[in-house]
Amino acid sequence: MEASTPGAEAVPAGPELIRDLAALRAQVAHWHRAGETVAVVPTMGALHDGHITLVSEGRKRADHTIVTIFINPRQFAPTEDLDRYPRDEAGDLAKLGTVGADLVYAPAPGDVYAPGFATAVKMEGPAKVGLEDKFRPHFFDGVATVVAKLFCRTSADFAMFGEKDYQQLLVVRRMAKDLDLPIEVVGIPTVREADGLAMSSRNRYLSRTERHQAAALPRLLMQAAEKIRSGGDASRATGAASRSLTTLGFKVDYVTARNAETLAFPEIPGEPLRILAAAWLGKTRLIDNVGV
Repeated sequence: MEASTPGAEAVPAGPELIRDLAALRAQVAHWHRAGETVAVVPTMGALHDGHITLVSEGRKRADHTIVTIFINPRQFAPTEDLDRYPRDEAGDLAKLGTVGADLVYAPAPGDVYAPGFATAVKMEGPAKVGLEDKFRPHFFDGVATVVAKLFCRTSADFAMFGEKDYQQLLVVRRMAKDLDLPIEVVGIPTVREADGLAMSSRNRYLSRTERHQAAALPRLLMQAAEKIRSGGDASRATGAASRSLTTLGFKVDYVTARNAETLAFPEIPGEPLRILAAAWLGKTRLIDNVGV
């Protein structure tokens, strides 16, 4: 992309940074007129190798890749600290420069939610199954609203989402399908640390001791999945994992096996399953999931 693009900021050895919607739309329209496809990777910044993998996968599917960086205030509850969420725009841009992202779109909150903003996407289906929605009741409405706006703003052909936030992935797919948005939502397998812990921006909040303990979460989920694959009862397997986590010092919100496509409780032998979990270590809440 040319450095002279109106509304863009030059970033040394990296993608151009655009904050202006008109400039974003002009660039995407230019790509589409040339018959080129676009992938978008929606993020809230504080990028790690999991995000970088999403960008790499986007580049495999499309001619150009946009990364959005926007800390969405509408998915934070009043009890959650929006100001505490990690921010590192300069570091994010440097990382994206190593993977070949074409453009970073980082709008201001007042641009996304202009004065008088009065519209929201209200989600049911996979957003109301007693998992993350039980603990963060307004979360997925906030996610669906901002993601719908980002899909419309970027006019992307593909959207890349990690499977770590599995319920969110299904919610976004449902939203895009129900609203007839012309975009393919692509799920990418969870990127993990060497000890199995799912990469997350919140891992940085773990103390050294907690970080060592955290590896028990994916290990116990994988053990439960293996028990189920071997013919064991799903409820017993996840219950055992939950009790083990509690013994190890976790405060468990849930460990449960659900239908991998709907997140409903399993009813039919042989249906595809996903084990999903959320648990606290100290002040850090970890989520993870594994396929069965």
